[in-house]
Amino acid sequence: MPLDDGPIRRLPPRPQARNVLGGALLPCSVAPVTGFFRDGCCNTGPADVGRHVVCVEVTAAFLAFSQAAGNDLSTPRPEFGFAGLRPGDRWCLCAERWDEARQAGMAPPVLLEATHEAALEVCRREDLAARALD
Repeated sequence: MPLDDGPIRRLPPRPQARNVLGGALLPCSVAPVTGFFRDGCCNTGPADVGRHVVCVEVTAAFLAFSQAAGNDLSTPRPEFGFAGLRPGDRWCLCAERWDEARQAGMAPPVLLEATHEAALEVCRREDLAARALD
């Protein structure tokens, strides 16, 4: 006889994440897989203190800038399952790092439809749009 655990408890549905244009958040990259949650999207939540919400296409200049700033994104780190980024890869970047790179003239191009609306808490929409790929 099966046990009756009572009614099934369901979590309320999570609202659809929005991008900086107000539409549905599109995926950024699955090769390499990116995002704070490693779900291919620049989704965010309370645990994401770095706000990995700006979908970029990395450039050689940006990778060099990031490495000089103490965040080496190009060196493989197999212990973390990270192959290292190469120019042309898409990646969910911290909003503050993107804005820092913008101020230094090194900001990589942005995919607006894949950039989470939370980026607007740090970055100005017009700055993101000025570097838009889409």
